[in-house]
Amino acid sequence: MGSLQLQDFVAGLVGGIASVVVGHPLDTVKTRLQAGQGYGNTLKCFLTVYRNESVTGFFKGMSFPMATTGLYSSVVFGVFSSTQRFLGQLRHGDAAAAPSLADMTVASSVAGFVSVAIGTPVDLVKIRLQMQTQPYSKDIKLKPTAPGSPVYRGPIHCFWTILQKEGIAGIYRGTVAMLLRDVPGYCVYFIPYAVFCDWATPEGCISPSPFSVWLAGGVAGAISWGLCTPMDVVKSRLQADGVYLNQYKGTLDCILQSYQNEGLKVFFRGLTVNTVRGFPSSAAMFLGYELSLKAMKRGQTETNP
Repeated sequence: MGSLQLQDFVAGLVGGIASVVVGHPLDTVKTRLQAGQGYGNTLKCFLTVYRNESVTGFFKGMSFPMATTGLYSSVVFGVFSSTQRFLGQLRHGDAAAAPSLADMTVASSVAGFVSVAIGTPVDLVKIRLQMQTQPYSKDIKLKPTAPGSPVYRGPIHCFWTILQKEGIAGIYRGTVAMLLRDVPGYCVYFIPYAVFCDWATPEGCISPSPFSVWLAGGVAGAISWGLCTPMDVVKSRLQADGVYLNQYKGTLDCILQSYQNEGLKVFFRGLTVNTVRGFPSSAAMFLGYELSLKAMKRGQTETNP
């Protein structure tokens, strides 16, 4: 692997960690709205979590994404950049050629497809822990049935419990829904970022300013998460399912049951918090990525003048 490709993977790691720190509290609210019961609107959900679980309730399930989302983002950004360079070399004879819209679409789709292999288990563990509203205790019965009852001691225990009870299929519960969310989702993530970054960069500047990166990343995140909300609802419900009862047989069954029981509006649960969370989370992601990439390139130039 060349130094450029390695830098993209490392920069993606930094961006991913920054994104988790900024976005996880609102992600918890989003998950409760989409897969939980009785939370009402965004404000009511926020206040309910705070009253019942205090500030720590918003950070449930954060340790696992913190440890793994860096790797996840590293793969996404690394695959996206590597695919763009491959297409540039293949189509234009120059890996550094400015990518066309078609190139960015293909690179985004490939990144979304590859990311699901890592992202599905991470999201599954995160959602299971976020939906666990009570603290774990050894005195609790082994098979609690009330929603929110404690089942998992933490992320590692959650992962191994699912693996032992449900096997690999259980760990990858919600994969189809995640593919349907992330493949188009990354297209409306990377492409708007490139467009807004160009728009926010003054003419004559070689690279975008940190503010341009922050703004473009935030807008891209808000657009992407907003448009992906319907499939995100389905994915959250599928992954939260199976702890206390098995309600859904698969992605299509989840869509049909959700629509029949709650109408079309159910697919827009969490739209507001998804869009609001998308801005700071993605702004931090792209800012961490671009600044660390620029720092590594500058260090490489100083080392090899």
